[in-house]
Amino acid sequence: MLAPMVLARRDRAWFLAGLTTVASVAGGLFGYLIGKFLFGTVAEPIIEFYDARSAFERARTWFEIYGVWVVFVAGFTPIPYKIFTISAGLIGMSLVPFMLASLVGRGARFFLVAGLILLGGEALETQLRRHVDAIGWVTVVVLVSGLLWLSG
Repeated sequence: MLAPMVLARRDRAWFLAGLTTVASVAGGLFGYLIGKFLFGTVAEPIIEFYDARSAFERARTWFEIYGVWVVFVAGFTPIPYKIFTISAGLIGMSLVPFMLASLVGRGARFFLVAGLILLGGEALETQLRRHVDAIGWVTVVVLVSGLLWLSG
């Protein structure tokens, strides 16, 4: 939704990216709270509705190993962010690091999209829509490779 809105109102691109970021992080906080306080009654049916049990279990394992980096990567990439927000609450991840990683990850994604649409216009929006998942997965590979390289 962000890309067409930026195309329609280029003068408001950064505002729209910021608004999208804030709304997404607020939704992430809601998912975190569901995981923390309502897993059995609310989160589990959501996971079942999306047929995401295996993704949820994988997310739980990743949290135990990588912590806050999981939230950052999930926030930036096409990985289902909602699964990771619920998982973060369920495992009791600290709220401040969760919120910061969400803000940086989601903000980077939305400001990048807004900037690309500002620069490339309609032609880039069409290409971005067609290749967004591939771009996201390449980004995951680059981020994970960089983290592994930095950690020695």
